[in-house]
Amino acid sequence: MGKKKKKKKDIIKGALLRSPAAEDTMEFKGRFEKHHDELRWLYMELYDNGSMFAELCGRLAQFYEERGSALKALDRKREADPDWYKQNDMLGMMFYIDNFAGTINGVKEKLSYIEQCKVNYIHLMPFLETPKGRSDGGYAVSDFRKVQKGLGTMEDLESFTAACHEKGVNVCMDFVMNHTSEDHEWAIKAREGDGEYMSRYFFFENSYIPSLYENTVPQVFPTTAPGNFTWLPEQKHFVMTSFYPYQWDLNYKNPRVFNEMMYNFLYLANRGIDVMRIDAVPYIWKELNTQCRNLPQVHTIVRLMRLISEIVCPGILLLGEVVMEPEKVTPYFGTPQKPECHMLYNVTTMATTWHTVATRDVSLLKKQLDTVFGLPGEYLFLNYLRCHDDIGWGLDYGALAQKGMEERAHKKYLNDYFQGYAGESNSRGELYNYDPVTGDARFCGTTASMCGIEKAGFEQDSTAMERAVQLDVMLHAYMFVQSGIPVLYSGDEIGQVNDYGYKEDKDKAGDSRFLHRGRFDWDLAANISDRSSVQGKLFERLGQLEEIRRRQKVFVSSASVRTVETWDASVLCVERSFGGEKMVALFNFSETEKTAWIEVEDGVYLDLVSGSNVQANGMKVPGYGFYYLKKA
Repeated sequence: MGKKKKKKKDIIKGALLRSPAAEDTMEFKGRFEKHHDELRWLYMELYDNGSMFAELCGRLAQFYEERGSALKALDRKREADPDWYKQNDMLGMMFYIDNFAGTINGVKEKLSYIEQCKVNYIHLMPFLETPKGRSDGGYAVSDFRKVQKGLGTMEDLESFTAACHEKGVNVCMDFVMNHTSEDHEWAIKAREGDGEYMSRYFFFENSYIPSLYENTVPQVFPTTAPGNFTWLPEQKHFVMTSFYPYQWDLNYKNPRVFNEMMYNFLYLANRGIDVMRIDAVPYIWKELNTQCRNLPQVHTIVRLMRLISEIVCPGILLLGEVVMEPEKVTPYFGTPQKPECHMLYNVTTMATTWHTVATRDVSLLKKQLDTVFGLPGEYLFLNYLRCHDDIGWGLDYGALAQKGMEERAHKKYLNDYFQGYAGESNSRGELYNYDPVTGDARFCGTTASMCGIEKAGFEQDSTAMERAVQLDVMLHAYMFVQSGIPVLYSGDEIGQVNDYGYKEDKDKAGDSRFLHRGRFDWDLAANISDRSSVQGKLFERLGQLEEIRRRQKVFVSSASVRTVETWDASVLCVERSFGGEKMVALFNFSETEKTAWIEVEDGVYLDLVSGSNVQANGMKVPGYGFYYLKKA
């Protein structure tokens, strides 16, 4: 037997020593042997460290052994149906545990409401332990194996995920692997001068090397946290902090960092998590004289994560947070032979959607969707109107320039519009990270407030309220026809508006993103059965759309999707086809009635919303109106 084969056999044997059940042993062995060669090749390419690789393999076996029988059964079910998450019944919702129901157990008690929303995918916003006042909304983790005080325990999390699985609900969490809190155990030891732990971060004795990085690395928050390094006066060292001074970037050139973070990943997976949202994926690997973004080693690390999960917990999905245009994020899907992330966010389309609301011109959105729809069908995006974060206006300014729109002026228009200052806007919201030098800023606000529900309610204008609700529903109807999985931001289903109370909290007052991170209003939610209320109107109409999406196979992710010319600047048309069925959807992004002249197959179409039969061509679409038209 050759040395290489003998070594591989020894590693497999060592990895299996801890697994007593014969059936489980064979299952682990099969997965391990299937992926071992690529796993080892990629690991050694990065680290050239055989002993650390052997340690990793042994720990994979340990985490597999510790994985509960119910989770292993779920893994097997999903292995047998690898496209289980690509069906038309998937609907997501994201929320902060404390804002939604106080504690993890509180969310457990609200699962019946989540079911009422027809949601079967919930993203629990960051809940791991973070320092009070220095948490960046939970993204400065001080302990990857503890839940924040006041939210519950890891035992509560396991009980919660088990309850979700019984109801067919999948649970997503954030895995923040680019950095730790400065209060993390590693950071504390690094502060004490322990070289082993300093090597897990980027420490420098003087400003020379940091200054070289600053020459090429963009700033994430140039106004609230300028620069990419923080000086520690007591330690007399600089440390790399790409985001905030209290978030220290991890050094993935150190194999100990990679191994330990993978152990954290598997520990959390074994608590019953179904989807791991990998935060800030492009930033993970750092190299001098580069932008420290999207480097090849990042893809190696994500591919290693995919292999590790397929060995230990193949039911897990990897969701990448990559904030770029759809055509540029696609490398993070990997290839069919060597896949990386299962799903990615469609961030740019979200921003372009709100640009379209402000301009009443669908041309840029149509161009964007044409790009997305032209990508391979196996690529799956998560689509949303709003999330926990601000809206950055990362639009296609090259295309906008052809229409006479200059970048700085247009960004100002968009920010003015959504604050309610321009363009006959009814929106309300606030800026985030405004830079007076560049004029750049991001925007904060809930979907309802951006649609005009806040303004109409404050002014008690019933006509304006009807128009605002109609815009809100139309935008959700449009989101549902995009390729991928639609995700609601908690509160959107009842039209919850901006919460200005954050300004009274000293730990939140400096961060306007808390404007749209308000507590869920259960008093408002009590109105969902009252069809005369804003909450009842929105909940009923969104529920109808969700039911249509579940029933109609044209909404599956593998459907053929394209945009169709309408010959009106304000009306978007999306056609979905699957299994011989076809649906044409029309969306009017203006306040006034428009006529859509679309070149589709002649004949009678069924309006899936009203149930009436219509001719698709020459459709008059009311202001902020929409149609789901299925070929009869």
